[in-house]
Amino acid sequence: MPVNPNEVAALTGISVRTLHHYDNIGLLRPARNGENGYREYTDADLDLLQQILFFRECGFSLRRIGELLQSPDFDRNKAYALQRNYLLTQKRRIDTMLHTLEQTMKASKGELQMTAKDKFAGFDFSKNPYEAEARKLWGDAAVNQSNDALNAKTSEDKQVLGQSMTTLFEDLAAVRHEAPDSKPAQDAMDRMYRFFNRSFGVHYSLEAFAGLGQMYVDDPRFTRNIDQFGEGLSAFLAKAMAVYAQQKQA
Repeated sequence: MPVNPNEVAALTGISVRTLHHYDNIGLLRPARNGENGYREYTDADLDLLQQILFFRECGFSLRRIGELLQSPDFDRNKAYALQRNYLLTQKRRIDTMLHTLEQTMKASKGELQMTAKDKFAGFDFSKNPYEAEARKLWGDAAVNQSNDALNAKTSEDKQVLGQSMTTLFEDLAAVRHEAPDSKPAQDAMDRMYRFFNRSFGVHYSLEAFAGLGQMYVDDPRFTRNIDQFGEGLSAFLAKAMAVYAQQKQA
């Protein structure tokens, strides 16, 4: 029996607004009730939503998820296996880091000694096994588009890019108390949009730009990182980026 967005939100913990956004960008489009026009989610829709959320947990953007799901080579069961392997790898890494932390706490009390190698067990961020498998299943094009541009940069260029990102978000934080549709806010969004499109080897459509803003509030990892520049910055960006996309598309 189909369920409505409020019921889906209660099941998953994601907001109704997020479900509407998925619909608007064509990622998850449920049928509409013929009598009242309300969205209704079937079991097949819920299966697709679960797949989307697994991809999100593996760190994929909404744009990338859409590309994968629409690929003629997409195999749901292979994706499940891939996601399971990724999450198991992450679980092992987290377990190792927890052990390292526990050992560090003991070492700080003088209960044991740790070698330099012991202190950094579990901190290997040099490779992503999920990405490697994704290359085998779906080809290199989508995976490489951004990576190639970043890898082509020298270490100095990467450092400059990181500093530029910091400056950008500091400037964005300075206008976060403005109305999202105000001129100062929208001027900042224009700078942000142009910066992203010239810096990462990927062209963000206006729709993708708005989706990225929504991810800033939907994904707690993004929210924590962005709000370090100013409390409430992620929420401000989500609104202001959506306004920017709407105005430019009008």
